[in-house]
Amino acid sequence: MLFTYMKKEAFDNNKYLKIQRESILKRISKFGDKLYLEFGGKLFDDYHASRVLPGFKPDSKLQMLLGIKERVEMVVVVNANDIISNKVRNDTLITYQEEVERLIDTYKEVGLYVSSVVISFYVDNASIKTFINKLKRNDIKVYKHYKINGYPQDIPLIVSKDGLGKNEYIQTSKPLVVVTAPGPGSGKMATCLSQLYHDHKNGINAGYAKYETFPVWNLSLNHPVNLAYEAATIDLNDINMIDPFHLEKYGVPAVNYNRDVEVFPLLKNIFEQIYGESPYYSPTDMGVNMVGFAISDDKKVAEACYNEIIRRYYQTKKNVYLGRLNEDSIEKMEILMNKAGVKISDRKVIEAALEDAKKENEPAVALELPNGKIVVGHRSELFGACAACLLNALKTLGKIDKKMFLLMPMVIEPLKEMKIKYLHRSNSRLRAEEVLLALSIQSKTNPLADQALKQLPKLVGCEAHSSTLLSEVDLSTLSRLGIRVTEEPISYKKKLYTKNS
Repeated sequence: MLFTYMKKEAFDNNKYLKIQRESILKRISKFGDKLYLEFGGKLFDDYHASRVLPGFKPDSKLQMLLGIKERVEMVVVVNANDIISNKVRNDTLITYQEEVERLIDTYKEVGLYVSSVVISFYVDNASIKTFINKLKRNDIKVYKHYKINGYPQDIPLIVSKDGLGKNEYIQTSKPLVVVTAPGPGSGKMATCLSQLYHDHKNGINAGYAKYETFPVWNLSLNHPVNLAYEAATIDLNDINMIDPFHLEKYGVPAVNYNRDVEVFPLLKNIFEQIYGESPYYSPTDMGVNMVGFAISDDKKVAEACYNEIIRRYYQTKKNVYLGRLNEDSIEKMEILMNKAGVKISDRKVIEAALEDAKKENEPAVALELPNGKIVVGHRSELFGACAACLLNALKTLGKIDKKMFLLMPMVIEPLKEMKIKYLHRSNSRLRAEEVLLALSIQSKTNPLADQALKQLPKLVGCEAHSSTLLSEVDLSTLSRLGIRVTEEPISYKKKLYTKNS
């Protein structure tokens, strides 16, 4: 199958917000005055969901919370190991520590109350202490939670003063406590369980629910949406599975993932100690997820998911090349691709970039425009491959003659001189961001430059591929423009250090 560019929405976002809000309000009323709501995925920039569900708005979850913000407080959880290792988010290319700071700033800006940050799996470490001091200087309370040996199997130890009892008790004041994180594996559920334990000790009967977008429980196990979720979490070894507890209780198959299934007996045990019985019969019962009911075009959703799986395959290959993942991760991704029935040749920009790179013997970038046409740019003495491709795309979209020069020497030459003479770069080639800045400078006096810049909104959602690894600067520029790029895990001329290449 060859993928085609899709502009038509395949997901009813308004319907989703309505039925999701109703479900959460119903869950809050079930537990009265205190509910810990674990938020899985991204709260305000869920780009994975918007890629696999065309029409899903990245800030849907945030918009829903804002409607009841006077009842909400936010608790952000981050794994100490992710801070120590400087773990980077694939979509925004910033570290988890920076992401925590960005989350806090964003929540505050829209009027949500951020009460605290939890450092899970806490260990004594200089970078952790520096981070904690920074948060405290900005009036953010910080709590330490620790690793519990035998979690989640050793329930007697976990539900004791030597297990959850070791964690610092988070002081909260609102009825709805939203527990969120910079990424998966941060310890959100364990934080919620810790609070249930401590609340019980303090005479408070609190509830727990989970707001997780993926996997989608009422889609089939191997539905493209659920396969795309597995591809997105390959580094966590998450495995989609039929929820055995749900199947046994209701006789209906429901899709969940291994970590929730593994931890369910613990949560059920805690609820039984608090209430005398558990309000949930299965991990699927814990969730509040109405995504599957808002898909309006399953065929287009499937196509979007197939493209996402290939993107994740290339991201995995890149992470293996950079030493962030083991080789077996590639094999796992290939198995997922086989399940989905897709191959890399289905992504047209890949072949286009590789063919141009071979022909020109230079790095190349190919980009698919909204009408399906592919434009390519390769490295030259003046431009990097990413910049060249971007210029060609803007010319094509703006119906500007390819032979026309959009950038005047009076703008280019000072930029080149500055890069070499003052910034001490190894070459003077212009990057994508520098090309856009140069066009912007000329836009008031050059109508063609202005026409080119006006095409930028059309690049949102476009697919691109690079024949080599791109610099962090160019990757960031493409990401900000909304372009979805994949890269061959090859450094040009076998360089190890490519950040400023």
